[in-house]
Amino acid sequence: MDSVVSDATAVSESPVEAPAVAAGIPAQPQAGPHEPEREAEPDAEDGAQDWQLDHTRAPIATKIVVAGGFGVGKTTFVRAVSEITPLQTEALMTRASEDTDDLTSTPDKLTTTVAMDFGRITLDNDLVLYVFGTPGQQRFWFMWDDLVRGAIGAIVLADTRRLTDCFPALDYFESCGLPYIVAVNHFEGTERFEPEDVREALTVSPDVPVVIMDARKRYSVVETLLSMVAHALEASPE
Repeated sequence: MDSVVSDATAVSESPVEAPAVAAGIPAQPQAGPHEPEREAEPDAEDGAQDWQLDHTRAPIATKIVVAGGFGVGKTTFVRAVSEITPLQTEALMTRASEDTDDLTSTPDKLTTTVAMDFGRITLDNDLVLYVFGTPGQQRFWFMWDDLVRGAIGAIVLADTRRLTDCFPALDYFESCGLPYIVAVNHFEGTERFEPEDVREALTVSPDVPVVIMDARKRYSVVETLLSMVAHALEASPE
């Protein structure tokens, strides 16, 4: 019995041999029991951009508002360009809105925005745009003051079949002094007009850009956003 105990004591007191290390290769330091393991750095080959690998920089976030009449394509605009799953507040339309919502030009429309749409897109390196779509019905206009707070500019979507629907948005941004552009959402089967014809019909000043676009196509929406950013920089270069 004594020999068994002495043998066990000798084993417990003997030093634990370090694992063999290949010749010429230095041993890698091991994290202690109370030291957190280091997180792996992002790899540029995984698709990360230069500004994303620079921890001393933060993306510049800006805000743009998309406004316009009922059923003009604001939700489609945000959905087409957002790099994240867009926040949408679509609700089914009921008979209660028959007297206030004109569906003559959009007979297949079944839902409507009751609060706002929200999306995000990274345009150039560290420039991130947050896109907010406003509700089009007059009964929801009271939310516009909150939605436009902090925005660098606005995009007023227009439908050439009912240009008068975008007049309230034009008047609103003119009165608050927020830079804006007019984006004509061209629907299939409708007559295509030149930007200058739309400008004349809306009596928009010459310094306000007017573009023709398709809210369903991402590249068209991106070009519209770039036009808005460029116009905002011209209006407020600081």
